Amino acid sequence: MTNGTKIGCGVGLAILVVIIGFVLWGVGVYNNLVSLDEEVQQAWSQVENQYQRRADLIPNLVNTVKGVANFEKETYTAVTEARAKVNQIKLTPELLNNPAAFQKFQAAQDGLSSALSRLLVTVERYPELKANENFLQLQAQLEGTENRISVERRKFNQVVQKYNTTIRRFPANFIANFAGFREKPYFKAVAGAEKAPKVQF
Repeated sequence: MTNGTKIGCGVGLAILVVIIGFVLWGVGVYNNLVSLDEEVQQAWSQVENQYQRRADLIPNLVNTVKGVANFEKETYTAVTEARAKVNQIKLTPELLNNPAAFQKFQAAQDGLSSALSRLLVTVERYPELKANENFLQLQAQLEGTENRISVERRKFNQVVQKYNTTIRRFPANFIANFAGFREKPYFKAVAGAEKAPKVQF
């Protein structure tokens, strides 16, 4: 074997090692992106679960306040309508890849939160509701669910931040773009959320 052949084999081997190294790096980056995407999906499912829990509590809450004489009809009607708007939005995996649809989903959920807050403030005028054991249990469950929604949304945003940062970083962004990984939207605070609402239970 001549020196030229040895050099050619050495160069060929070096190129092969570089290619294998690049492929292994790409596979590692891709697998990491898949793991992060799964974390986002899992965090999203926890948010969905809490929203569903709240939606399931609402009919009983509305029926309880309906049973009180002279309770403002427009107040519980607003809650019912807000819940109907939320139920019209189909929760599909594509929702996380469509910022406009995600924003629409968040707006509907925020509208329901606002209607529920108004309902619970109105309850203050009805002592019979404040003494109703069924209503008090529903109110406690709803309050707990609202807290869990807040916690799960915060967790979701943290996972999304990690995912979005990874797919934008160089050189992983090449693999992300090639494999179709796209940025996910965040939950945003409602306008005026920096001011704590005055809700008395």
